Amino acid sequence: MIRIRPLQEEDIPDVQAIDAVSFSLPWPKESFEMELRNPVSLCRVGEVCDPDGDWHIVGMMITWIIVDEAHIATIAVHPDYRQQGIARLLLASMLKTGIELGVSMATLEVRSGNNKAQRLYESFRFEVVAKRLCYYSDNNEDALIMTLNGLGKEYLMWLEKDQVL
Repeated sequence: MIRIRPLQEEDIPDVQAIDAVSFSLPWPKESFEMELRNPVSLCRVGEVCDPDGDWHIVGMMITWIIVDEAHIATIAVHPDYRQQGIARLLLASMLKTGIELGVSMATLEVRSGNNKAQRLYESFRFEVVAKRLCYYSDNNEDALIMTLNGLGKEYLMWLEKDQVL
């Protein structure tokens, strides 16, 4: 079983650990604490249930809702739980919530070499619209800017029918 729920302050150590094993430039604890207080942030975690019925955080996502745009700031799943649909559920849940809040487009940056993430976003109809050269300071890798336009009732119906909701 997988569930998506809002991030809570007591979740930050688990979220930080996922961030640290997922990215070469992880966010500091203070950034996650700030996002919990940020009125434009949607902060979510993905959890799995073990055989004993205990829930464990295995994924996280931070999105900023700015007027009618959702900007995905970060999304990650612990390496032991990748390829199980957790990132897909996080993304679908955020898009659904964003549409309910009046979002009409979503955008993000992704490393040009992160083909798995790009395929995930493309499966949700994101398209590459630009490239930021030498965007990542750890290795000067380029970032692809991916955008999803036309969010609304029709997209939500598609999302619920053809995706994971």
